[in-house]
Amino acid sequence: MAVKLTVPISEEDIRALKVGDQVLVTGVIFTGRDAAHKYMMDNFIKGTCPDSEKETYDVLKAGLAGSVIYHCGPVVGKTNDGKHTFVAAGPTTSIREEPYQADVMGHFGVRAVIGKGGMRDRTLAGCKEHGAVYLHAIGGAATLIAESVKEVLDVYKLDFGVPEAFWKIRVEDFPCVVTMDSHGESLHDKIRTDSQKKLQEILAS
Repeated sequence: MAVKLTVPISEEDIRALKVGDQVLVTGVIFTGRDAAHKYMMDNFIKGTCPDSEKETYDVLKAGLAGSVIYHCGPVVGKTNDGKHTFVAAGPTTSIREEPYQADVMGHFGVRAVIGKGGMRDRTLAGCKEHGAVYLHAIGGAATLIAESVKEVLDVYKLDFGVPEAFWKIRVEDFPCVVTMDSHGESLHDKIRTDSQKKLQEILAS
């Protein structure tokens, strides 16, 4: 049975999760990919926030606390009344954010990261330290996942391009699986280890 997580998500709820748990996320979350993570690191985490970026910082600081970053480059359309809508919203490969993710989680109070392919040791340590999890979304199901996006609330840094901008969205019952938890466990590490072991057995036969 899936665990329902509603934003803002408490650290207690995150610490109760274990790898393999199925979850359904509901609430306001943000998309963010390579450009977004580099922007947060360069402007907000490494040094003093420039005056020109303070408005965006305030939005992200308030909005990401207890919330979720979704590694996603959406396909975005517009309705007849001019509102943005997600046509496709599949996860993108998360490993590119490995240099940034732990710092972003710690600085902004992010409770969960959604993506595909998993992340590595630095992010896993960040999950353990800050009380966060990595949630694996279904690759190749972009249109299906878009059905979980009920509303596009706003967009920030659209000058990065549609896929790289911060999209503020409201989701309902977004389906994921916990593959990295706050206790130092990672299904991705296990898969890598088992795969390497199997490869060595094949090569030795």
